[in-house]
Amino acid sequence: MTAPLLEVRGLTKRYLGVAAVDDVSFAIDAGGIVGLIGPNGSGKSTTIDCLSGFQRADAGHWALDGKPLAGRPAHAVARAGLTRSFQTVRAYDELSLIENLRVAAQQSDGADWWQALLRTEPLRTHEAASRARALELLTTVGLERYADAPAAVLSYGQRKLLALAACMMSRPRLAIFDEPVAGVNPTMIRRIESVVRAFNASGTTLVIVEHNVDFILNLCDRVIVLESGRTIADGAPALIRSDPRVLAAYLGRSGAAAMLARGQA
Repeated sequence: MTAPLLEVRGLTKRYLGVAAVDDVSFAIDAGGIVGLIGPNGSGKSTTIDCLSGFQRADAGHWALDGKPLAGRPAHAVARAGLTRSFQTVRAYDELSLIENLRVAAQQSDGADWWQALLRTEPLRTHEAASRARALELLTTVGLERYADAPAAVLSYGQRKLLALAACMMSRPRLAIFDEPVAGVNPTMIRRIESVVRAFNASGTTLVIVEHNVDFILNLCDRVIVLESGRTIADGAPALIRSDPRVLAAYLGRSGAAAMLARGQA
């Protein structure tokens, strides 16, 4: 059997003694699109913050391609091949789109300060490749005509696209997209879905964290569901859609029972 790309075992994070994530374990194989969902307070954000190095877990081990990542800082995790976007869109408004993407790539380029000072040939080669990669990604997300324009000209939905492109600059093995369609209109949701599929087709394994359950169920090959910091379901979208535990988590037990009764009628 092929080893999983990402393996998580016993991930636990507590705040003042309360477990926000409680002994969560899962494995993700290379090549797919996996959804991570759950109601508010289920532990989704804490889970991905720990995996990506933005929070320190209290317990647990996880590895990407067999390389341990637990306890490593965010920049080291990114260099190892795991990147992430954020729910809150971040951009440098005064910089061009290409410059924004090149800044995003610096966290994983491994360049030293002295190379920048001396303008070494390897650095200049890297900068040319970085610009080419940025143009490639802007074309993928449909923003190439704004490549040299300041990010201030972008709409909110376009900023979402720029954030996803930034996450892909270092050609990660696995990328986590945090709430990629939150706050955008249906047309932009369809566009983002197309972009996500394109990134996946290029060889990157994706984990999508979302409140928009329909978006997840239509897009993902597999869905992991959290509630109160624990995994309550893990499987194909068709199974998740009718899982009574998932329905109860979102609708309450009475609402779940009513929905299941309608489906069986």
